[in-house]
Formats: sequence, structure tokens, C-alpha cells
Amino acid sequence: MVSTRSTCLRRRVGAVLVNNRQILATGYNGAPRGVAHCVDVGCLRDQLGVPSGERHELCRGLHAEQNAIIQAAYHGISINGAEMYCTHQPCVLCAKMLVNAGIVTLYYAGDYPDDLAVQVFEEAGTRLMQLPETRRPANQT
Repeated sequence: MVSTRSTCLRRRVGAVLVNNRQILATGYNGAPRGVAHCVDVGCLRDQLGVPSGERHELCRGLHAEQNAIIQAAYHGISINGAEMYCTHQPCVLCAKMLVNAGIVTLYYAGDYPDDLAVQVFEEAGTRLMQLPETRRPANQT
């Protein structure tokens, strides 16, 4: 459900941080506060022909995982020892952030073309659990 708030034209991603069965924070992919969203101005990555999984810095949006971490920090909520549920496997940038934030288990449904992210999680001892994909809202990729 969180992913339905996404403003990304390429892939709608949602993330939920949980500890002891309690939701701590949520995030979806989209532009920062006060910055125009891709649904309004178009996708820079599409305009530049950037393939999925490459050149993450060439995007006006933040990833869902990043926004969940930021939301927790903004509200002063500790996420050390928490689990994350995500619609897709995180990229390596998000993997490094999640490891440093103390996330112990990551549950995800959809694949993402980033083998280095999996290596980072495995080396750090973060548990990865791929879930079966379920029915997604319209326009979901």
C-alpha cells in the first residue's frame, strides 16, 4: 500500500520499518520536499537513457528505503534492530544505509539488478528473505 504513494514513473517502491510487529516508519520513492516530482516534470533517467540499476545519482527522487530511514530520523525513532519489508530488493546504496542503520532482516518481493547489494547484506550478516510477489496496485512494475 505504501508504494501507491510513489511518484516515480519507472518503478513504484514502498518500504516499511517494523520492530516487534509495530510499524516504525514508512517510505516510498519520490522527490524530496519542495522539489518537483517526476510525474509532473518527467523522468530524468528516461530522458538520459539510463538503464535500471545504474547511475543512481541521476535521479531527482529518493528511494523508498532512504525515505523510511529519513522519516524515522525526522521523528526521532530508533530503527536499530528493526526489520524492513520492501516491494523490491534494495540497491547497493540503500543496502549500505540499511546495514549502518542496524536493520537485521530485510523481506522483499521483487528482484532488482544489483548483485553487489546482496553481497553487502550477506557480508554484514543482514538476513535476506525473498517473499512471493503478490497482486500489486495498477501501474506497478
